[in-house]
Amino acid sequence: MEVNPPKQEHLLALKVMRLTKPTLFTNIPVTCEEKDLPGDLFNQLMRDDPSTVHGAEILMLGEMLTLPQNFGNIFLGETFSSYISVHNDSNQVVKDILVKADLQTSSQRLNLSASNAAVAELKPDCCIDDVIHHEVKEIGTHILVCAVSYTTQGGEKMYFRKFFKFQVLKPLDVKTKFYNAESDLSSVTDEVFLEAQIQNITTSPMFMEKVSLEPSIMYNVTELNSVNQAGECVSTFGSRAYLQPMDTRQYLYCLKPKKEFAEKAGIIKGVTVIGKLDIVWKTNLGERGRLQTSQLQRMAPGYGDVRLSLEAIPDTVNLEEPFHITCKITNCSERTMDLVLEMCNTNSIHWCGISGRQLGKLHPSSSLCLALTLLSSVQGLQVCSLFNDFKCIGANL
Repeated sequence: MEVNPPKQEHLLALKVMRLTKPTLFTNIPVTCEEKDLPGDLFNQLMRDDPSTVHGAEILMLGEMLTLPQNFGNIFLGETFSSYISVHNDSNQVVKDILVKADLQTSSQRLNLSASNAAVAELKPDCCIDDVIHHEVKEIGTHILVCAVSYTTQGGEKMYFRKFFKFQVLKPLDVKTKFYNAESDLSSVTDEVFLEAQIQNITTSPMFMEKVSLEPSIMYNVTELNSVNQAGECVSTFGSRAYLQPMDTRQYLYCLKPKKEFAEKAGIIKGVTVIGKLDIVWKTNLGERGRLQTSQLQRMAPGYGDVRLSLEAIPDTVNLEEPFHITCKITNCSERTMDLVLEMCNTNSIHWCGISGRQLGKLHPSSSLCLALTLLSSVQGLQVCSLFNDFKCIGANL
């Protein structure tokens, strides 16, 4: 019959504790009216309670702080801090103590130890302390692996490790939408509007310290989340930037292509990188969290081989009187084109000029400004199709 040797006890003890900030102590106020049977008894008990606020005893929040009673929740973007202590519980002096802390995620293993050097010796009732920090960048299961190796007085090498498993949760739900706007009178390429919907999916309120968009090298960004009141920029969300649990806020940004990219019509095509959102928040007692989204991409609108943009048009015109507009034609293809202009009248809008005339050659990424004359024969708001067709005759590759 095989007999297993007794398991040897280790001389060192390992203790691991998560470092978090305390919470405000809450109590349940119990009160009644003075004409009730208890009279002023309940109110007097609350006034004598050291955990209540003097003069505001009926508030649930008190002046005392409560130490964490459990591991708590860890959210993506927060900093995970832990206190590691190795204590010599024996009456022997141990040597060559090495404490190592690794964090195992679903995709990688990270070394969190401040130092990889071994401690020469550890006397009885003495300890080795270390504090580790890590900004959590992945959701899902995380395992903190703490390993301790040392040498006894008899020269025997000992080793043990402990595992601490915890879940990292998602604090925010971020949704984005892109809107393509027609170009204004001074730009060549359309503006892009980004709407970012941010929802707090935790159980506690958040203070939104910063929500910004870091644009790519192709764009300049303008935040549209404030208004000018009496010469001062005031947030559209008010003076309190708190986001309650399950509440959602919508942030709006306007992106314009930089001049060197806007002038080249063929560059901004297909899928383009817009940038990424940078979100910073704080929770109850100032715990800071930060999230950065991956690069946001959008499909640039397709303009075909030729693009038309409106440069100037009057707001109002007189009935049956000619008015002028200015258009810009841009060659978005990679070949030179010979353009022919055809103009077709509608029931309300009539073109003044020669239809079917030659516009000349237009080289790739080049533009041509064109002045046209129209008149309206019907009152009211009118919609017209500026060009019925562009014909590319004898295009030269």
